[in-house]
Amino acid sequence: MIALLDYKAGNLTSVRKALAAVGADVLTPDTPEDLARASAVIMPGVGHFGATSALDRRWIDAILDGVSRAKPLLGICLGLHFLFEGSEEAPEVPGLGLLSGRCVRLRPPEDAGLKVPHVGWNSLDIIRRDTIVDGIETDTQVYFTHSYVAPLTPDTVAATTHGERFAAVVQRGHVSGAQFHPEKSGEAGLQVLRNFLSQVR
Repeated sequence: MIALLDYKAGNLTSVRKALAAVGADVLTPDTPEDLARASAVIMPGVGHFGATSALDRRWIDAILDGVSRAKPLLGICLGLHFLFEGSEEAPEVPGLGLLSGRCVRLRPPEDAGLKVPHVGWNSLDIIRRDTIVDGIETDTQVYFTHSYVAPLTPDTVAATTHGERFAAVVQRGHVSGAQFHPEKSGEAGLQVLRNFLSQVR
């Protein structure tokens, strides 16, 4: 059973449909204690980093307890940002701190003529191989919609460029994240979800 977190900042319907398409059973937990019933956790999200403050200490402790027990955790878009220490979008709100670094606003050069938010299809550049990008090749197109980005660190497995280069996929052990939306990225997105599910014991 996959726990799909609902903190009122994501399109759960699309993610739920994509998970159903790859054969996953999904639970939307009502309480932190419900996470104990799940074999993995997905944190989707769209919008402002401040929305993550809806996850109080009890939720955070339950998520971190699952990570400590090697339950796979996937953050999507805003959910990826929450894996890090925080974001300049809401400096007063801490992230989970599972990955090092802070997220920042995407700032393409003024002469590049690029808009922020970065919305639409863009390509992945695979930096290193890890479970979450099995079967995904460099130049694969996926769908983005965001204004803030995670830093490039040793946990980055794929990057994308929109005026500047940023982390598009990250993974450290059983903790992973995608800046793009797998549920809107066609077969490539479904493959990422399959890869995540392959880690479930």
